[in-house]
Amino acid sequence: MEKAIVLLSGGLDSATCLAAARRDGFETYALSFDYGQRHHAELEAARQVAAALGARDHRVFRLDLAQWGGSALTDTSLEVPDAEASHGIPITYVPARNLVFLALAGAWAEALGARDIFIGVNSVDYSGYPDCRAPFIAAFAEALRLGTRAADDNWQWHIHTPLQNLDKSEIIRLGNELGVDYAMTVSCYRLDDGGRACGSCASCELRRAGFRKAGVPDPTRYR
Repeated sequence: MEKAIVLLSGGLDSATCLAAARRDGFETYALSFDYGQRHHAELEAARQVAAALGARDHRVFRLDLAQWGGSALTDTSLEVPDAEASHGIPITYVPARNLVFLALAGAWAEALGARDIFIGVNSVDYSGYPDCRAPFIAAFAEALRLGTRAADDNWQWHIHTPLQNLDKSEIIRLGNELGVDYAMTVSCYRLDDGGRACGSCASCELRRAGFRKAGVPDPTRYR
């Protein structure tokens, strides 16, 4: 089996992405990040998902993106807003997060002899998060080629984005077909101490609407 690194946040999208990598026949190595985010419930969720979906290995890489803030997800002085229509990049965007995460995924992949990386970016994120867009993914794959042994050994990196053109309901239907237990996953930006979702942030709204449109029961614990 070919090896693949799968970025696994513990959320709905990344869990589905891990299941898709397994469906496609890869031996999966899950990579999560303790990056200074507001809560760590998603890391416990990632551990459960990795085990349930048969990842060969699961690593949690620690780095501190909170030291310079710039996002409501890493700076506690900034408030996570309720879901609302907005223009431009939202306050929950973490500067260059996927750029950093993909670089580290590439480093682990190169050490393992893998040439494939999976990331759960999708069309819902496309408008607000620049590091989820298809042109960025394509450009990063080329930068990774030029900056690793692939340049001298004449091979290509493959960054898989199986959810890129799916909306949230389509992602949920796919994961349902692939056996993802969404009760394990965490999406909320404002979890309480008991791990219950707020139900009103942008991520909660997208998740709830996705389950409703998919016709799949929502297993999320809301407060």
